[in-house]
Amino acid sequence: MPEVIQMKIMSFNTQHCLNYIRQEIDFQVMADAILRCEADIVGLNEMRNTGVHPDYTDQAGILAELTGLKHHYFAEAIKFDGVNPYGNAFLSRYPIVSAETILVPDPDPKTGDDYYETRCLLKVKLENGATVLVIHFGLNADEQENAVRTVVENLESEKCILMGDFNVKPDNALLKPIRERMKDTADVFTMPLNSFPSDRPNRKIDYIFVSPDIEIVSAAIPPIVASDHRPHTAEVKL
Repeated sequence: MPEVIQMKIMSFNTQHCLNYIRQEIDFQVMADAILRCEADIVGLNEMRNTGVHPDYTDQAGILAELTGLKHHYFAEAIKFDGVNPYGNAFLSRYPIVSAETILVPDPDPKTGDDYYETRCLLKVKLENGATVLVIHFGLNADEQENAVRTVVENLESEKCILMGDFNVKPDNALLKPIRERMKDTADVFTMPLNSFPSDRPNRKIDYIFVSPDIEIVSAAIPPIVASDHRPHTAEVKL
C-alpha cells in the first residue's frame, strides 16, 4: 500500500505581514502564528516581494527562514507603481517540484462598485504528490466569477488542495463549481467559526478545500490576532 501522508495545512492572509495591533510590518508575529499552528504547508495572501520601496522585501523568504519551512514560492499578481511586487506566496516543509503563477483575467468591462485589483492563482506541485493552489478573490462579483473559473480550470482530480481568502461567505452561490468538485474542510467544524476581522470575527471568508480522495482529520480557525485575518488550518491525510 502507498504511504499515507498526514500534514497540517494553513491558509493565512497576512495583509503584507502587517501586525494588526501595532500597525507595522512584523515578520516575527507572522512567523509565530505559523509556528503556533504547527503548519507543514502555508498559503499566504497579500504578500510583497523585493521592489523599489524599502517596505517591499522578500517576505516569503523571510518567513521561510523564521519558520523553518524553507521551500517557498512567490506568485506576483501586480506591481504597485510598476515596481513593487504584490501577490500570493507559499511555504512548505516538502520540496516543491514545480511552481507557476496564473493570472486571473480582469473583467472587461468592470461592472462592480468596489476596488478592482488584478489577482493571481499560485499553483505548486510537491514532492509528496500533492498539488496546492493558493488564491485571493477580488471584491467584485465579476472578478470573483473569473477567479472561480480560473481555479476550476487548474484543479487536479486527486491530491489537490485549494486555499485562500475568497472574500465571500460560505453560502455564496459563486462557490458552487468548487463545492461540486472539492470538500470544504470547514464541514468538520463542530460550530460555525469566523475568520475576519481577527479581533472580533463576524464572517468566514477564508477557506481550505481538498479533493474528494483526501481525508479531513480536523480543521480550525485559531483565535490568533496577528494579521487582520485569523489563520485557517486543516489536518489531512493524503
